[in-house]
Amino acid sequence: MSVSDFPSQSADPAFIHEISQLIVTSLGLDVEADRIDPDAPIYGEGLGLDSIDILEIALVISKRFGVQLRADDADNQRIFSSLRHLADHIAAMRGA
Repeated sequence: MSVSDFPSQSADPAFIHEISQLIVTSLGLDVEADRIDPDAPIYGEGLGLDSIDILEIALVISKRFGVQLRADDADNQRIFSSLRHLADHIAAMRGA
């Protein structure tokens, strides 16, 4: 299933911050969670995460929220394009 299979659901600012904090903590980033721009890229430029970081985030999200982020999902480029897109996807999947 992809997020397009569910009604549009946007994550609220508190949930976006929770995801941001989860990323910072799980990856041991040297940045404060509230300093991450929700609309900036998280992969490559922007936050500067690489594919290994993305895999770690997917694992942590799966454990914390029960949401499976699959490597073969055609929507991954969009899902991981920004913190906001990631949080929106998780919120939509949790609401299913």
